[in-house]
Amino acid sequence: MINTFQQHLGKQKTTAETADLPWILSGLTLATKMIEARIRRAGLNDALGAVGTSNVQGEQQQKLDVYANEAMLHCLGLRTTVVALVSEENAEPITFERGDVGAGRYIIVFDPLDGSSNIDVNVSVGTIFSIYLRPEGSKLPPAEAILDPDVKQLAAGYVLYGTSTMLVYTAGNGVYGFTLDPTVGAYVLSHDRMTMPEELLEAL
Repeated sequence: MINTFQQHLGKQKTTAETADLPWILSGLTLATKMIEARIRRAGLNDALGAVGTSNVQGEQQQKLDVYANEAMLHCLGLRTTVVALVSEENAEPITFERGDVGAGRYIIVFDPLDGSSNIDVNVSVGTIFSIYLRPEGSKLPPAEAILDPDVKQLAAGYVLYGTSTMLVYTAGNGVYGFTLDPTVGAYVLSHDRMTMPEELLEAL
């Protein structure tokens, strides 16, 4: 039987800090499937080329940068436990007031489409993300909470869009790789507990 990403998450031990991670990550995986679908048809639906603006790094934004950013902001912004989204494509963080001061627990930092200019020459691109926990009881406004030294990283990973689409993820207990199976529309475990080859470790 296959083991999907959501099934894998459901089998992991959770704490009060990580209980909402599966719900947040379902939004992230939905966004990456939308991005993957747009990339696959980029040459057919006028999705290639620049839009004439620059991001906060001074890099020229590509059409796919804009689409990927909008997909991530939309899918993750609907998760009510997310208090802030920090994207390379936005000069300022996108924050959400979730009722009482201190409501909203998670901060997500991401590059929606790293290397998007490579699309024009058919080279792999990817989405990079990291999920942080807002300090419990923090009374700082969301934009300031992002820089709180007590913010804790809970998980991180990337999605590589290439000959196949692969999600690599860790929550601190092993690194796992999942490959998108288009026949079922799900990320399926393909690389269990990934590690660096011994020869590379010895060279470090």
